[in-house]
Amino acid sequence: MAFKSKRRRTEGARKERSLISHYSPKSPTTEQYRTIRTNIEFSQVDKTVRTLVVTSASPGEGKSTTTNNLAVVMAQQGKQVLLIDADLRKPTTHYTFRLANQQGLSTVLTRQSTLEDTIRKTEIDNLFVMSSGPVPPNPAELLTSTAMKKMIEQAKEVFDVIIFDSPPVLAVTDAQILSSYSDGTVLVVASGSTETESAKLARDLLLKSQAKLLGVVLNRKSKKDKNGYYYYYGNS
Repeated sequence: MAFKSKRRRTEGARKERSLISHYSPKSPTTEQYRTIRTNIEFSQVDKTVRTLVVTSASPGEGKSTTTNNLAVVMAQQGKQVLLIDADLRKPTTHYTFRLANQQGLSTVLTRQSTLEDTIRKTEIDNLFVMSSGPVPPNPAELLTSTAMKKMIEQAKEVFDVIIFDSPPVLAVTDAQILSSYSDGTVLVVASGSTETESAKLARDLLLKSQAKLLGVVLNRKSKKDKNGYYYYYGNS
């Protein structure tokens, strides 16, 4: 029994770390997420960013944590936010929000369920989540389907912002596909981990797919740096 209690405490601590903008709204890290949110809002002068893709160059650079916390701080503004786990290969959003994953994006795109069936309200006001659903054999084909575009248009009738957690750019083509018909894309790179050439290649691939690259989030910068933990840059 003690083992189970310890496990629950560990899972709870992990969730709090991954959703720091909800559990620690006054922390310096949360404030940096708000800064990223503000920069996204002002990145398009003539158009509101309603569909946003968050991706990374390679796995393990913190793009899912960044996606989750961006969704939280946008919901904290009073916007109706839908977070979609569009990583149909190695999904994680359902773990973070402790949701079942029998239905989700993959079942909507294969017409096994509807948008209404799969959207889940979270404990955070104004934040809703669609998990990935079962991992399909053909993720790229599903993301390029007419059903995907129709689903996005349907979701935009209900939600102010739709955020996609996308697979890494250099691993598969999924991020390029999603970025090609989204209002904006944010690339996450990890300080001391992401190689410069990898970041440049990811940027180039996104631009070739006609992505509207809003900027780059530099993640895991040393806390000793007086300028903060997260940074946001323009199109550079």
